[in-house]
Amino acid sequence: MGYNIAVVGATGMVGQKMLEVLAERKLPIGEFYPFASAKSAGKPIEFLGGTYTVIECTEDNIRSRKIDIALFSAGAATSKAFAPVFAANGAVVIDNSSQWRTDPAVPLVVPEVNAHDLGWHKNIIANPNCSTIQAVVALAPLHRAFSIKRIVYSTYQSVSGAGLGGYNDLKNGAQGLPPAKFPRPIFGNVIPHIDVFLDNGYTKEEEKMIFETRKILGDDSLRITATTVRVPVYYGHSESINVEFNRPADLQAVKKALAEAPGIVVTDDPKNGVYPTPKEVENTDPVYVGRIRMDESVKSGCNLWVVADNIRKGAATNAVQIAERLIAKDY
Repeated sequence: MGYNIAVVGATGMVGQKMLEVLAERKLPIGEFYPFASAKSAGKPIEFLGGTYTVIECTEDNIRSRKIDIALFSAGAATSKAFAPVFAANGAVVIDNSSQWRTDPAVPLVVPEVNAHDLGWHKNIIANPNCSTIQAVVALAPLHRAFSIKRIVYSTYQSVSGAGLGGYNDLKNGAQGLPPAKFPRPIFGNVIPHIDVFLDNGYTKEEEKMIFETRKILGDDSLRITATTVRVPVYYGHSESINVEFNRPADLQAVKKALAEAPGIVVTDDPKNGVYPTPKEVENTDPVYVGRIRMDESVKSGCNLWVVADNIRKGAATNAVQIAERLIAKDY
């Protein structure tokens, strides 16, 4: 049986990666509908050996088609306007924007962590922030084993996390051109500023990580702080995560919990130069964890270095994995 699949924002950076991942993972696709803005409507797009015409995202064009699953990567405004239209027309929307993540009626899902939350969706499912996705894949098995008390996030996020504009700022900056997307030059620089600053001094990106971690792990008691930083890397987010536990833990138990968890590759032999970096994990789907060591400043805690491709696992692949779970109904 084939499922009718739509990709909204099919011509964008993440939309294109969604097409790639859909093809790689061989979902049972019946009809395929690529949607985008009026600017891209009518353009040809290649998928699974065929050529499709990009459809303008309008209410009439949505309602005139039978769609089972709609993967969205077109920004919060588009999701706000059109996700409810797809949902009312019978499609299950998997949205990659920030529009629905804080809505208590919408599940926020990382399949390796909380696929069970798919059971209460109302035809809209939120794909988490890219930096949160890789973090919770690593944290979930530790929370189950040792009960996390506190998390300190320090992120090193690639320019592709800001879309094509961010990518071009790094590319053009290498040629001496001024930035167009970021507030400062990113070439040869790091910028401790992702999204807007809030009244409490945190950025919206930092608040997203704090809120989303609690929602995905299902624990509002978690004490979390974050500093998110943009770095001159094209693809792949890196995160230094400090974790304090409520229960006793030792290094071997921590490594065992991580090694046995789905979606994780433990890459940890630092004496022999073995640890993950964004260059090495580019265009792959797992979450890589290295530099695993106990935090000797607390009674029970550890430090992790967590790296993943932010366009794949941090966006497109996670969305397609959600679609796979919906089709298999194994949540």
